[in-house]
Amino acid sequence: MPQDDLQLLSAVPRLRRYARALVRNREDADDLVQDTLERAWAKSSLWRGVVDMRAWLFGVMHNLHADGQRRPRLATVELDDATPEIPVAASHSERLDVLDLQAALALLSHEQKEVLLLVALEDMAYADIASTLGIPIGTVMSRLSRGRERLRALMEGRAEPVHLKVVK
Repeated sequence: MPQDDLQLLSAVPRLRRYARALVRNREDADDLVQDTLERAWAKSSLWRGVVDMRAWLFGVMHNLHADGQRRPRLATVELDDATPEIPVAASHSERLDVLDLQAALALLSHEQKEVLLLVALEDMAYADIASTLGIPIGTVMSRLSRGRERLRALMEGRAEPVHLKVVK
């Protein structure tokens, strides 16, 4: 099997994890991953010029997701509420913490959530995120900082982040 095919296949679990966190629905996440892989395969002629296959795939996923956000969608209802979202048995308080975090993430701006998930969930470098999203690295750092502070404020039950004065 060619090396590019192996890189593509090895990225699938990370793509699935990021898609699940991004769209918060298993079926939609699987569809997004499938669309990403389909698009990547259709563009396989470009693979030789790709230095980092993972970052390139995340870029493809980002663009597909952004395009999907712009299109009008029908309201849907999840039919299978019995499917657990967490694959391990969590304590009641842990489950509540996860639900609180999920709710707080949903309140972040799309741009902040994207960067935060790529850093925290996918452990991507700032430069890779900048390349993936097509934004300057300073914008990545700014969105990450603001996103973290907003998430912290929401988790602590504050409506707005506390702005601390820097003393030298």
